[in-house]
Amino acid sequence: MDQLGQVLLLLGVAVAVVVAFQRLRIPSSLAYLLTGVILGPHTWGPVFDVPAAKALAEFGVVFLLFTIGLNYSLPQLHALRHQVLALGTGQVVFTTVVVGAIAWLAGAAPAEAFVIGAVFAQSSTTIIGRQLAEQGEENTRHGRLGLAMSVFQDVTAVPFVVVIPVLGAAAGAEALAGALGWAIAKAAAAFALVFVAGRWALRPLFHAVAERRSPELFTLTVLLVALLAAWTTNSLGLSLAFGAFLAGMMLGETEFRHQVESTIRPFRDVLLGLFFIGIGTLVDPPAMLRVWPWALLGAAILMASKTVLVALMVGRSGVDMPTAWRTGLMLAVGGEFGFALLALALGAGVLDAGIGQIVLSSVLFSMVAGPLVIRFNDAIAGVLVRAPGAIDEARDAPRLSPEAAAHLQGHVIICGYGRIGQSVGHFLDEEKIPFIALDLDPVRVREAHTAGEPVYYGDATQRDILEALGLDRARLVVISHDDVPAALKVLQHLRSVRPGLPVMARTRDERYIDELQAAGALEVVPETLEAGLMIASEALLLLDVPLSRVMRRIQEQRAGRYRLMREFFRGDEWTLRPEEKDAYRLRSVVVPPESPVVGRSLGELGLDGVTVTALVRAGGRRPTPSAQTRLQADDVVVLYGQLDDLQRAGRTLLG
Repeated sequence: MDQLGQVLLLLGVAVAVVVAFQRLRIPSSLAYLLTGVILGPHTWGPVFDVPAAKALAEFGVVFLLFTIGLNYSLPQLHALRHQVLALGTGQVVFTTVVVGAIAWLAGAAPAEAFVIGAVFAQSSTTIIGRQLAEQGEENTRHGRLGLAMSVFQDVTAVPFVVVIPVLGAAAGAEALAGALGWAIAKAAAAFALVFVAGRWALRPLFHAVAERRSPELFTLTVLLVALLAAWTTNSLGLSLAFGAFLAGMMLGETEFRHQVESTIRPFRDVLLGLFFIGIGTLVDPPAMLRVWPWALLGAAILMASKTVLVALMVGRSGVDMPTAWRTGLMLAVGGEFGFALLALALGAGVLDAGIGQIVLSSVLFSMVAGPLVIRFNDAIAGVLVRAPGAIDEARDAPRLSPEAAAHLQGHVIICGYGRIGQSVGHFLDEEKIPFIALDLDPVRVREAHTAGEPVYYGDATQRDILEALGLDRARLVVISHDDVPAALKVLQHLRSVRPGLPVMARTRDERYIDELQAAGALEVVPETLEAGLMIASEALLLLDVPLSRVMRRIQEQRAGRYRLMREFFRGDEWTLRPEEKDAYRLRSVVVPPESPVVGRSLGELGLDGVTVTALVRAGGRRPTPSAQTRLQADDVVVLYGQLDDLQRAGRTLLG
């Protein structure tokens, strides 16, 4: 069969298997693995063998790491340095030591045990990132922490790449230390090179490309930057994916992040599918039939050890145990870099073929089970948290029973009984309005329940628990916690069970107001804006402004979605999180004397997407200037809008 025929065969089998798996709600990555098994050389039937396609498949991981880098800029990594650096390093080291010790006790040589531990320590950023995206959990606390730790594993794989061949050559400790130091030096050099290029060249480059308004040119530029960074690190003896991650991290700090991500997504998804198909072709079913008991045992050790180690480390870092267990389940899956380390060990003679097939099968089994574990991480973590010894307080926390809400009528349901939930409950109690509350902190629930308050241990995102709260008789639901993904799940259940029930939701700031309201929340209270509103109203009262006028101001702000409270200067954009890049903010632009806008009116400039909130001239401030106002040299124009629109308007004013 010619190459075109093989490509058509590959596409036909892949489409058929993916469609079948999607109808069964099975992750697509498993469908690609099965496609590789069907077309592999170890099964009956046609064999897919196109070297060019296999080479292209390697770039699936490259583009995946590039898109992940877009979501992990330097300020974010700096903010996560205590968790990601310590936890990521600890996970790799402890997993290598624990699994290596088990393999050594089972009879493996020390070098073989070290390789097995290193292979098992790797987690699949591909599977984790893809599965979290499909579930909409990539921005949850456990999702971001687990994904950040898995990305950091890709960096820690660099020393293993150097150490394993040295083990095969039986070099001494001095040569090993020298080779490891050289690898770290090259990684630092690659980071410095990409950092300097990204800081000084990428933003101007993409500004110039964006001004051409050519999607074709923009796509070519994105591909060039990603592959150039990958080629740079590969030339230094490091992985292609490491360079792509660094380039994505640099672009993640620019205003082009979202456009770059949408541009690269089609290439990433297709090439990732090819990558998984390539992994599937490695499966040798006859050999697996001979070693499957050992492979299943290896997969169980791999997933159990990583889950427990990560959960214990994350829990000891101060994270709540449900999130810690969910993070551990994220990282339980084996990783693609494990295959690379395994191939390196086989080539260097550190492992023999028999042990290599067991290790390969173990990682494959974990990758098959991994997406299912990640999909049901919430339910599994719930079982683990409630297991004896997992968290002692949860065992004694008052549970919700069918009789708890049976007597309630016209009551309020409070989801989350922290400080804000308790404040709402106390006000309701003062007004003799019945309520019932749920919380996942067992100590808090037990103390409040002992004090006679109707608080129970339970997860409001579970539909059966919500229905047990007497939804059909409730007057109001208050979501008082600030976990937005959990709030969206609650709103989804409420909309399907009782769509007309009023719901109030809390959020820290204005970023999620629209999303929560679209999901069904009648009122969304942004915590930071309400705090500013209360401080401003108290200040006006202390300045003898009449109470009626102050109340009118507050009502106007709430009706106008906190317009004045949302107009503020956000400061250094380096400190912004990626999700804050699209937030509205104020920016001041000084009109230089040489600007072509001098003498023209504001209405003639076409400042689309922004609002001119004020104009400062000769030290005097003019709020909301009219469109007929003509600009003069050294005028300060105060603009309000999103970052892209503000930069576009700023370029217009600066000429």
